[in-house]
Amino acid sequence: MDADRRARVAGLLGLGLRARSVVVGVDLVKGAVKSGKAKLVFVAPDASAHSQDKLVPLLRARRTAWYDALDAHALGAAVGRETVAALGVTDAALAKGIRHVLEDGAAVARDGDGTRRSG
Repeated sequence: MDADRRARVAGLLGLGLRARSVVVGVDLVKGAVKSGKAKLVFVAPDASAHSQDKLVPLLRARRTAWYDALDAHALGAAVGRETVAALGVTDAALAKGIRHVLEDGAAVARDGDGTRRSG
């Protein structure tokens, strides 16, 4: 993903955090997915195996698509932290806007069954 798209996604995630439309961390994302509130999920590809093991099976079971286009440092920078393993967007309009930015850049998403697809 190019720097412009990364900055646009980070800006949208930051706005979402201030609007309380973004949940940060594996446990909060897991809760949002279980309750059906997560509209879009980011899982850092460099997150620990333990973190991925807690979240990825749930994403597959709930057939929730997720993106692994941003690493833990990029996700953390977007929400004012050093690193973040997972983020969940709970607002449908914000999720749609972020998807639009990512898919225009052919970011890689994962379908609910874990297979990779391009935007």
